[in-house]
Amino acid sequence: MKYNPKRHERLSRLPGIVDVHPHQTANNIQGLLEILYDMQEMLAEISGLPCVSLQPAAGAHGELTALFVASAYFRDQGQKRTKVLFPASAHGTNPASAAMAGFDCIELKGASNGFVDLEEVKRHVDDQTAVFMVTNPNTLGLFEREILAISRTIHDAGGLVYIDGANMNAIMGITRPGDFGGDMMHYNVHKTFTGPHGAGGPGSGPICVREFLGDYLPAPVIRRHETDSGGKSFELSSPSKTIGRVRSFFGNVGILIRGYCYLRTLGSVGVRLAAEHAILNANYLKAILADVLPSAHGEQCLHEFVASAEGLVKRHGITAMDIAKRLLDFGFHPPTVYFPLVVPQSMMFEPTETESKATLDAFSDAIHKIVTENADLLHNAPYSTPVSRPEEVNATRKPILKWTACHQE
Repeated sequence: MKYNPKRHERLSRLPGIVDVHPHQTANNIQGLLEILYDMQEMLAEISGLPCVSLQPAAGAHGELTALFVASAYFRDQGQKRTKVLFPASAHGTNPASAAMAGFDCIELKGASNGFVDLEEVKRHVDDQTAVFMVTNPNTLGLFEREILAISRTIHDAGGLVYIDGANMNAIMGITRPGDFGGDMMHYNVHKTFTGPHGAGGPGSGPICVREFLGDYLPAPVIRRHETDSGGKSFELSSPSKTIGRVRSFFGNVGILIRGYCYLRTLGSVGVRLAAEHAILNANYLKAILADVLPSAHGEQCLHEFVASAEGLVKRHGITAMDIAKRLLDFGFHPPTVYFPLVVPQSMMFEPTETESKATLDAFSDAIHKIVTENADLLHNAPYSTPVSRPEEVNATRKPILKWTACHQE
């Protein structure tokens, strides 16, 4: 996840922010509303989509909210569209959000090169297609080369294109979803603009949409007005065809403030540099791991890449999970494993822009040492943690959700 500076923590806890009662009237919280309005404007500029809601509480919540907006739009147009399309490499929240919004989910097979297959899109799109959901750059760390043609195909059928903004860290300041065909998107603030994140929260998943969808956004949104004296004022406004509230008050303000501080610190030039450095770090790590963990797709990546441990399994019996668990003994947080499912024994590496060359080299050295170790030793790793390998299947299917005392004789 994105580095979260301590300064952002201090600023987000200023009295004028944390001591504000959410039921105060707008004229008493003009400073806070101005910050949130400026955040709306910055998110709109980075995305190329002018209408913004700060309400959603997380990325998946942003997806769901945007799909509610799409549903309201089509209903208002007198159209009953039932299908949401998404590629096989999509985040699992995409079909989950579509199903919760009442749509039928259609998974599209990807091309062998890791990209969305345009011909596959054409085979499935029809007058029942409501939304095509796609992450760009995609989960394999590749920018969809045919995104403009894909967007035209969806638009020609009357559908909308949703950009999953989970990987905006690779393109912010370089290109914009609104410019390559996106009609709606969400941000993951913790991955793109900093914010502490773990154990399911806290989170924030603002959404941006095209102007013709703005009337359907959840209420409230923040509007700016010029006063008669030449000043400015801010008010909470309800879009004319709003889908209603999706969260209390203005959204998760504490996380939004951290993102605001990040953007004000970097400015437009710094935002682009952060993306470029994230790409540089990912490609460097990809190159120095290639001899033991070859990347599944492409010679170059953007901010992340997916490597495969399939060769290590066949030669030495060492799995992706073995490597991930053993990395804990070397003091490193392990990467995501076994996602996306389109890559066997997958390991997703996303170093972000703030890791130094020394850290990346040390990480690579640890993995190179791990793959030379005895497979039986690795199967029982980690050894330095209070709990080694929990029964993950049972933990998922039969979770123990209450504490009980352990009495020992």
